[in-house]
Order: sequence, then structure tokens, then C-alpha cells
Amino acid sequence: MITRILFVLLLAANIGMGAWLYVSSRAAAPTLPPADPGVAPLVLLAERDGAASTAELASAPLDPAAAARDRCTRIGPFPSQADLRRAMNVLTPQVERLQFRESRTRQSRGFLVFLAAPATRGEALAVARELSARGVRDYYVVTAGNQQNSISLGLFRERANAERRRAEISTLGFAPELTERVEDLPVYWLDVAVRPEVTFDWRDHLPDFLGIEGEPIACF
Repeated sequence: MITRILFVLLLAANIGMGAWLYVSSRAAAPTLPPADPGVAPLVLLAERDGAASTAELASAPLDPAAAARDRCTRIGPFPSQADLRRAMNVLTPQVERLQFRESRTRQSRGFLVFLAAPATRGEALAVARELSARGVRDYYVVTAGNQQNSISLGLFRERANAERRRAEISTLGFAPELTERVEDLPVYWLDVAVRPEVTFDWRDHLPDFLGIEGEPIACF
């Protein structure tokens, strides 16, 4: 009986203590500073980018009516990205705005004179020996690729020179062929816009770029 009474009293004491701890106010934990004195606080990338975006939105957008009055020119083609970047670095301080684009063009890589490949490697070498016997020194038997076993007689920048070579070999009793080698290459264009009252000629700033032309375009 006494044991039961002690158990009930102990249980009641625990319940009372728990209730008192629950309803009593606890001392607030001290608030630590976000950083030591003299040390700049950390800034999340998202917070920094958000601030930058807000600053950009705060600036005045491009006025379409004013942009439509500008003079715009497309300059090119630039044969490489390095040439494009160099031109952009020169023109950026001189123009109101600019943009670039890439396109592809088929460009000649010269004219090839050759003898068509015979059926076997041995036959190709026999033709090469015959060429040598007739005084032809500038030739090459192709060892691999789509033109394997053909006999190259020269690659020429000018078509007239290739025609002359073909005629020379023809007089020796061979049947040389002539084909133009063409590659699909990227080229780059630069669009620039200037205010209508500004006197500007892009040629004055890009004098060392050869083969570059400009044409008026609708403004962007």
C-alpha cells in the first residue's frame, strides 16, 4: 500500500514539474553577431545576382523609336573568331551598340590535278613509274582516304595554273582530271549601330582587315 502511494506521489511530482517547465518563460539565448568586427559578411550568389538584376531593370530600356533612327551596318565576313573579337574590341567604343552572328560558306581551297585511281595499288605504282620515265617528277600516289591509289599531280591556287598542268600531262598520253577542292567553313559578321548625327566610317577603324565589306541593314 505504501509503495503504491509513493508511486502516485512521484508521478504527480513529475507531472507538476513538466507543467511548470512548459509554462515558465525561458531566458532568450544570446544573439551572436553574423561576423567578427571588421570582417565583411558573406553574400550568397543568388543574393548578389538578384541585386545585379534589379540594378539592370532600374536602368532605362532601349527606346525603339530612337533605335529605329540609328544607322546600322553589317560588316564582314570575318574568317575567324579571333578576327571578329579584334574588330569588336576596336569598334565597341565607337558605336552605340553591336551584335555578331555566324554563318557558313563554301570556300575554294584550290584546284587539284590528278589521275584516277586504278583497281590496285600495284597498278597505281606502275602508272607512277611510267610518269617518272616520261620526265614527270611532281606527283604523289595517295596512300589512304577516299582518293586512295589516285595519283596527285599538284594542287594549285589558280585555276589557270591547274589547266596548264593538266594540258602538260595530257600531251604525254595520260588522262588527268581537274577538280576544285571546296570546304564548308564558318564565317562571322558584325552588326553595328550609330546615332544618325554621328559621323562614323568603320573603314577608318579597321584598315588592316582585307576582304571585309559593309552593307546597310535594318536596325536591331
